[in-house]
Amino acid sequence: MNTALSSPASAPVPSSPEEAFRITGLVKRYGRKTVLDGLDWVGESGGVIGLIGRNGAGKTTLLRALLGLSPIDAGTIRVLGTEAGKTGGAALHRIGYVPQTFDLFPWMKVRDYLTFTAAFYERWDGDLVERLLEEWRLPRRDKITTLSQGQRQMLAIVRALAPDPDLLVLDEPVASLDPAARREFLVTLAPLVRRPGKTVILSTHIVRDLERLEASLAILRDGRIVFTLPRGDHTGQLALALVRGTPDLALPSHLPGVLAVRTLGTETRIVYAREHEHDLSEVIAREARARSGETEFRPIDLEDLFVALA
Repeated sequence: MNTALSSPASAPVPSSPEEAFRITGLVKRYGRKTVLDGLDWVGESGGVIGLIGRNGAGKTTLLRALLGLSPIDAGTIRVLGTEAGKTGGAALHRIGYVPQTFDLFPWMKVRDYLTFTAAFYERWDGDLVERLLEEWRLPRRDKITTLSQGQRQMLAIVRALAPDPDLLVLDEPVASLDPAARREFLVTLAPLVRRPGKTVILSTHIVRDLERLEASLAILRDGRIVFTLPRGDHTGQLALALVRGTPDLALPSHLPGVLAVRTLGTETRIVYAREHEHDLSEVIAREARARSGETEFRPIDLEDLFVALA
């Protein structure tokens, strides 16, 4: 498997009030294993930021470090203008978090748990809680331990949305939801995150959900954010060339416009900028013909981009 990547995320720029978070030079190790390796990432305030990467890429580790829940070995992290890990008082009320795995006081009833949690937040939206419990058919009087995994995950989402956070961090929030429940979640989330100043970081393997939410995109690989795309610009400026039937496609190095080349068996995927399509198509087709390969040029979607870059 070969990967060439020539479009890393841009270098950090001076902090501004319009940033939801800024990470510089983040290093996180577990023993001798380096999970995050000099990672830089800046998130603008407003909208959804999709974080994608393969299993084991370190997405959960990154999000926990961002929220100050996991100590780091090097680097700096600022969230909503405050150093991560030192976010307290009113600033904590501005952050919501749904972890990949969670413990929701299993002995408590759903309503009692939400009433207990509400006491800790200044901006708890009781009307939103009641609406979501009704729409998502969550039983108020049942103990949490009796809920299905999907219901517990939906309850965690209700608990994260209710404080009206300015930053909402969702780590695989729909992993246990069936397709109908996932769609209901997206329908609910979309208008909430379109309000001014509301930012969501959504870690997910379901890239179509990111398209529905018009998310910007960050791809985590080899301990770093290796590629970013702004919201509303997932695929319009990019295209995909598929070369099938040859395991040894050899493209000239540093072709203008080529963002990534990944070979899987006898198929090579080439992501490139559309503005260079005329020149690149000739080069790629020529190299494929020389090796008896077949070439297909087509528009790219987020799933193609994930396979090529993650």
